[in-house]
Formats: sequence, C-alpha cells, structure tokens
Amino acid sequence: MRIEIVSPEKQLYAGEVSMAQFPGTEGSFQVLNNHAPMIATIGAGAIRVRNENGNEEMVEVNGGIVEVQKNKILVLAE
Repeated sequence: MRIEIVSPEKQLYAGEVSMAQFPGTEGSFQVLNNHAPMIATIGAGAIRVRNENGNEEMVEVNGGIVEVQKNKILVLAE
C-alpha cells in the first residue's frame, strides 16, 4: 500500500509499505493491506512503517490526521 506523510512545510515520507503504526489520540493503531476505510486523529509521537524491503522506519510528528482508503494512506501531520 502507498503512504504519504506531509506537513505544511514539506513531504516527510512517501513510499510503498506493508504496515503502518500510528500514535492515535485514543491509543496506538496499525494499518495493514486492505484495511477498511477510516479517518482518525493522531497525537505526538512516531509513525512506524515497514517498507518494501522489510525494514522499519520511523517518522516523528506532533499530531495530525490520517486517512486510509483503497490501500492508500494520507497523513496530514503537524
């Protein structure tokens, strides 16, 4: 699935991933391939993704909104 993490200043991350884990405001949650559509708020913390090579990467954010739809994840980060 494709993920894009953007802030008002720049794109923080973009690429194909097999897993994304978010610091949700009500607790952390994970998104895998073919996840149901959703919109959620995220708090300050690290977004962890597993890239195509199986390596995990982390992107620090101060909060924001995540939208999941048709194997595409868009994160509007603060």
